[in-house]
Amino acid sequence: MRTIQFREAVCEAMSEEMRRDESVYLMGEEVAEYNGAYKASKGMLDEFGPKRVIDTPIAELGFAGIAVGSAMNGCRPIVEFMTFNFSLVGIDQIINNAAKMRQMSAGQFPMPMVFRGPTASAGQLGATHSQAFENWFANTPGLKVVVPSTPYDAKGLLKSAIRDNDPVIFMESEQMYGDKGEVPEGEYTIPLGVADVKREGKDVTIVSFGKIIKEAYIAADELEKEGISCEIIDLRTVRPMDYDCIINSVKKTNRLVVLEEAWPFASVASEITYMVQERAFDYLDAPVQRITTADTPAPYSPTLLKEWLPNAQDVIKAVKKVTYK
Repeated sequence: MRTIQFREAVCEAMSEEMRRDESVYLMGEEVAEYNGAYKASKGMLDEFGPKRVIDTPIAELGFAGIAVGSAMNGCRPIVEFMTFNFSLVGIDQIINNAAKMRQMSAGQFPMPMVFRGPTASAGQLGATHSQAFENWFANTPGLKVVVPSTPYDAKGLLKSAIRDNDPVIFMESEQMYGDKGEVPEGEYTIPLGVADVKREGKDVTIVSFGKIIKEAYIAADELEKEGISCEIIDLRTVRPMDYDCIINSVKKTNRLVVLEEAWPFASVASEITYMVQERAFDYLDAPVQRITTADTPAPYSPTLLKEWLPNAQDVIKAVKKVTYK
């Protein structure tokens, strides 16, 4: 199986779907002439032309609204935000129109569209460029929220998102575009709403998603040396969430740690914790532990940023706490 970069997997998914369906198009800042801010649309302008790969002004509210209108008229737009921090400028179109139009039109207007781009921190970019809004969007009925962590998952999930008849928030990471992974040559899709057990274990369940899951792998390797076996679940899709996968794992391990690169209040980890105590309380041998960023805006200082972000040592401490080691 070939090895390609995350950005190439994203580009392949979009290109294959645009070849398959002429109603699919890509629009956003620098997606065309510049080949994408992170080169995730490299070569697409040359293949599909300026009517299907469209550079936009720095006006997220405007082009998000154009995409909503075009989806109502039979197109399947892919909207790239240079970062999801900038989506806040266009969030009225996402929350009040894209997410609600199908219900408000009594099903007359499906909304087949994808909003995609980088999420969370990417180094020293400051507080306004280092935010994770997965829980914000997942809190909105009508939206699906996808956060892949590998090139394989990114391609398969993005193809499914483009084909979906509901609006999908597809969140990537600037720090993952260069990641390499095995991706098959042939056609494949990954269904939305299905988590993946990335590593089997018996002593504790660790649930995570996106780039921060790498810290769970590092921690699991270290804990294995001490005889602690970790099961790692990658959510892949935050909404709809695969609760059954989590519950079944907790019933086996009897312990749960949730790792998330976001603020703690009303986080995805909070939702998981509630569902586990509701559906698997009697199986728990320890209180659920969640690991998040510090409850502050992201600092610029590299020393403070390191303290702000969750890391493998945080995971190790949490696992030892729930296993009483």
